[in-house]
Amino acid sequence: MPEVIFNGPEGRLEGRYQHNTSPNAPIALVLHPHPQQGGTMNNRVVYSLYHVFARRGFSVLRFNFRGVGRSQGSYDRGEGELSDAASALDWLQTFNQNASACWIAGFSFGAWIGMQLLMRRPEIKGFISVAPPANSYDFSFLAPCPSSGLMVHGDKDESVPQTSVEKLVHKLHHQRQIRIDYRIVPGADHSFRDHTEELAAHVVDYLTKAMSEDAAVSATS
Repeated sequence: MPEVIFNGPEGRLEGRYQHNTSPNAPIALVLHPHPQQGGTMNNRVVYSLYHVFARRGFSVLRFNFRGVGRSQGSYDRGEGELSDAASALDWLQTFNQNASACWIAGFSFGAWIGMQLLMRRPEIKGFISVAPPANSYDFSFLAPCPSSGLMVHGDKDESVPQTSVEKLVHKLHHQRQIRIDYRIVPGADHSFRDHTEELAAHVVDYLTKAMSEDAAVSATS
């Protein structure tokens, strides 16, 4: 789990990177929760997502947004953090120029940033959004959403009501050629305390199916 330091818009950004040596291995970027609420790249959900992607054969990067850990800069209400994520994806692509696919994953605030990055980077093929904060952040920019993906939520989430996420999922479901796999983890709160294994199992299942479908399409094309 090599430590990496790369240049961001406001200075150095700190990350952890796992490289897959397979030719054309897919890449994934994992984004952490709100910097002002204790969010870091070492959050248990972020750590779990990172290792799921690594085990599925991805070259994967997680990093600290500006002002977190050893990353330089200061919190910028999401605008600067989106720029940080774009820089992180640039860095990841530099070392994986022949990647077969590109995925974005985020937890809470990181899910909001990840979905914005999805809109700006057409090379992103799929997404994983865990506990997207649909009650406190505007997701109306997903019009239309460019990719299908997975949304996972806990039914005991004390920060994001389940109804707000369901409304977002319903809206995206009605967009042409977009499929949102929406999964509920019973008993899980916003941090998925004591439920990270169930969360990881859902992500593994979704990635396995998505990658199998991609392989089938490639084989017939």
